[in-house]
Amino acid sequence: MQQYPFTDLQPAGIWQYFHEICQVPRPSKKEERIRAYLVDFAQKQGLEVREDAIGNILIKKAGTGGLEDRPPVVLQSHIDMVCEKNSEVAHDFLQDPILPRIEGDWVKATGTTLGADDGIGMAAQLALLADKTLPHVPLECLFTVDEETGLTGAFGLEAGFFEGKTLLNLDSEDEGEIFIGCAGGIDSVGTFIPEWEATPAGSFAFEVRVRGLTGGHSGDDIHKGLGNAVKWLTRYLWEATRDFDFRLASIEGGNLRNALAREARALGVVPRKYKEQVRVLLNCMTADLEEEFTVTEPNFKLELESADLPAQVYRADFHHKLVNTLMALPHGVMAMSQQVAGLVETSTNLASIKEVEGQLVVSTSQRSAIESARDHLAAVVKACFDLGGARVRHSDGYPGWAPNPDSPLLKNSVASYRKLFQQEPEVKAIHAGLECGLFLKKYPGLDMISIGPTIKGAHSPDERLHIPSVEKFWKHLIDLLV
Repeated sequence: MQQYPFTDLQPAGIWQYFHEICQVPRPSKKEERIRAYLVDFAQKQGLEVREDAIGNILIKKAGTGGLEDRPPVVLQSHIDMVCEKNSEVAHDFLQDPILPRIEGDWVKATGTTLGADDGIGMAAQLALLADKTLPHVPLECLFTVDEETGLTGAFGLEAGFFEGKTLLNLDSEDEGEIFIGCAGGIDSVGTFIPEWEATPAGSFAFEVRVRGLTGGHSGDDIHKGLGNAVKWLTRYLWEATRDFDFRLASIEGGNLRNALAREARALGVVPRKYKEQVRVLLNCMTADLEEEFTVTEPNFKLELESADLPAQVYRADFHHKLVNTLMALPHGVMAMSQQVAGLVETSTNLASIKEVEGQLVVSTSQRSAIESARDHLAAVVKACFDLGGARVRHSDGYPGWAPNPDSPLLKNSVASYRKLFQQEPEVKAIHAGLECGLFLKKYPGLDMISIGPTIKGAHSPDERLHIPSVEKFWKHLIDLLV
């Protein structure tokens, strides 16, 4: 186990368990080790533990301090993490621990995502379950699987798995804000079957790369004016195709559907007479992007290197269909809420393009607080794919969580925060997806809020956890359980 970096941080319990969680690999759909860790924890603590057919885990603890007869409260976090790293970092998310470090008031990882989303929520649950001194109502701690890539645990949650009528979701990322609603979403994936031909004689081959973008969460950060590496690369490819008869041999970029694409690359050829012009185009585009994204993307790199000549390239008609499709696919905020000032209502993320078993797979995701708007945007994306000749598949989609401003839990939470910190919390809805909407499908009438400490840069290697906010989050949480 790596050296413990949190010796002086409080509350000690939550930091100890966060450190332990960082030692356990837990990519989405590969959560076997963290599930085993949770079961082992419960057994060592002498607590009741259950696991449902999909892999969700429930650990129960009786009330203490005279609160034994109160109704139980459900605390919920997801156990998987987004696995993103910088390209120069050697890290195997299936085997290697996350390496957290402290920088000022923040905890960061070393070239990878930190996994505070939602490892810090899990750590709070474990600290409460292990504590022998704090009075609290009966607890049902729910740990769900595969939230990040499919909400699999929430979709598969069995009715009757827990008893509580009140649920605290611990997956929010802004301390001092209480969330009572979220967007729904759907994924739209286009698959192309490449068509090849021999590389034209007299060609010059080169690789063009986009890297160094900020990245981030495709819901929380979609409105921040950040770059998208796939869109930036496509912008170059489109102009090079138009002006210099550029032909692709390979292309890849982005990674996860719920992360903004930070890196992308393409290999291709042009007639040798355009060897210098493609570099001039790159320099001109770099200047344009520096002007357009001077504040939000100060560290990006647009690079071009000569390469060995590939044996084959995409046929001209297929190349044009692919590049035009990537150029036409929408990305970013489509509509702002007409009910909540400053809230994104509808957006889409062009997440990635990858070669999978000889096919090109383009992944996108659409979010909206309004189901009809979500579905319309998915249809727009499908139309772009259809025009390009791609095969299109949509996910089942997941519902939004409609705000309930009259929630008793909300009123209690606001009063608690005001009492503890002598300030008003903000009550908000969030454009990111939470599992709460799916919980309501199985448990109608469930009273829910979502809270958490401050996390910045989630779903990117810049992910960082604000240390002072963790203690405030903890104090607020335990006050809600008495």
